[in-house]
Amino acid sequence: MLIPISNIARDYAWGSETLIADLQGREPSGAPEAEIWFGDHPGSPSRVDDGTGRPLDRALHEAGIAPLPYLLKILAAATSLSIQAHPSRAQAAVGFAREEDAGVPRDAAERLYRDENHKPEIIVALSENFRALVGLRPLAETRRLVAGLGERAGVAALAAALAPTDAEDEAAALRRVIGWALSGEATEVVDDLAAALRALEDAASDDSGFAAERAVLRDIAAEFPGDPGLVVATLMNLVQLRRGEGLFAPAGVLHAYQDGLGIELMAASDNVLRGGLTPKHVDVPELLSIVSTESGPAPIVEPVEIAPGVFGYDVGVPDFRLVRVDTTFEAVTEIELEGTAIVLATVGDVVVEAEGGRVELVPGTAAVVSAATVAIGGAGEAFVAQPGRG
Repeated sequence: MLIPISNIARDYAWGSETLIADLQGREPSGAPEAEIWFGDHPGSPSRVDDGTGRPLDRALHEAGIAPLPYLLKILAAATSLSIQAHPSRAQAAVGFAREEDAGVPRDAAERLYRDENHKPEIIVALSENFRALVGLRPLAETRRLVAGLGERAGVAALAAALAPTDAEDEAAALRRVIGWALSGEATEVVDDLAAALRALEDAASDDSGFAAERAVLRDIAAEFPGDPGLVVATLMNLVQLRRGEGLFAPAGVLHAYQDGLGIELMAASDNVLRGGLTPKHVDVPELLSIVSTESGPAPIVEPVEIAPGVFGYDVGVPDFRLVRVDTTFEAVTEIELEGTAIVLATVGDVVVEAEGGRVELVPGTAAVVSAATVAIGGAGEAFVAQPGRG
């Protein structure tokens, strides 16, 4: 099987009005365009462009091909996504069974576990700058950031909360602060933190070492007034990816993409536990039961050249593997496949060939491939998503 696939952009409020349109070389629709899904996920399966208009999940089933264990997306953020974390597979199985037994409808707004799967994910920047909050900053650094925000009562209360008790290690202190912030007990802290960030905006210079962090937090405070997620965001690492760099979010790691265009690849799941910056349901006890509060640097993934013009982003999960292919007219790159793959073009004119046919792709278009190998030529750039190696 080698068939082009397509989908419509999803108009989430945080989406960009221009980034996906610019990638695809078309006029903007005038609405925010946040994501395009390439895969067979029932939430928004791709359409098979073979003249039948069938959804991809049906086309794969009719061809006797197993469902995809992954979902590939183009993601375009203009403002912050919600702070979120995803469960491990074991946590998802327990949570799903509990909500099934309780009779919670799978489409209910308060439903947390919509399937039994985990949802590790990687995003690779397509824009020259992609900003994200991911993981928790070492506590000493966060205390230093907060110390530079002035002496408002709420800021002082946050500084005091960030001091571990004698019975706590750093992870326990961070878990306590997250629970305190999201419980609704930190309203004054949120308001004073936002006011302090605004007051520092017009400073002649910022030699705190946290100028970029302050700018992101200031944007968040303006976009989500009164949201306790501002406190959680203050605890998180800021990452600024360059084009081609990746960021991995394994189970339990808090993350919130801020702005930019990227390719996102994840396990085929819809399990999300939110930690603020959203009007959606936030279940604080359940979030605290699955979130990792170990601090440390953000899990950045640098591409590794595994063959001429082929760069791997292997994060060691069985559900998916991602490679980037830089194509030229002088050579055709052949890639062995572990299972059904999706090829997504992001630059130039890309030619995809496999047993069963030939497809030409332009930026923002994709094809599904079920074959032992796929050959990629033309002149441009393409990403290949496929199952991991087990």
